[in-house]
Amino acid sequence: MRSIRRRIFGMADSKPSTEPLFDRRTVAAIIGLIGVSAIVLWWQGRVLWCQAGDYTPWSWHIWTTHNSQHVIDPYTFTHILHGVLEFWLIGLVFSRMPLAWRLVLAVAIESLWEVAENSSFVIERYRAVTLSLDYYGDSMINSVADIVSCLTGFVIASKLRFWRSLVFFAATELALILTIRDSLVINIIMLIWPIDALKAWQIAGQ
Repeated sequence: MRSIRRRIFGMADSKPSTEPLFDRRTVAAIIGLIGVSAIVLWWQGRVLWCQAGDYTPWSWHIWTTHNSQHVIDPYTFTHILHGVLEFWLIGLVFSRMPLAWRLVLAVAIESLWEVAENSSFVIERYRAVTLSLDYYGDSMINSVADIVSCLTGFVIASKLRFWRSLVFFAATELALILTIRDSLVINIIMLIWPIDALKAWQIAGQ
């Protein structure tokens, strides 16, 4: 475990990184990636902001047409956990890569996921096997916010270090399970290997 931590962080947990996360090149790369993602999402036919015409910044009801249509919703927290998870995995695979460019890579991965998530195939997969029965894709503003949330999660993990970021991940998962009967881990399980009993339990909570 200690060797894995060293590979993720490039140093012991007790020695916080002094590497800058942002400079002109990485900020430009991040803005460029988000911009390209927005263009592709527009080309895919995504609405700019809420297909129901409600332009409030947030929506906390996952069982309505407003889910994944606003800047913030309960699934924002799963995208923050994307960033935590990507921080761990990218650090494990690319331990010699500068931290700032690991962040750019995380944003690139999240941007690709947002484009894939809004493809017809993935939308239908969500509707068929998860609790997102009325899911028809994200709005553009929601997808961009999700990418920024992933970036935020990456930064949080880089500051908390290994054990505290692990506690943060577990606590956020638990809070989501208790409040909306869903979470990042459950989402992954249901997409890859759907469990009917788990889906029934989730739907019973609406």
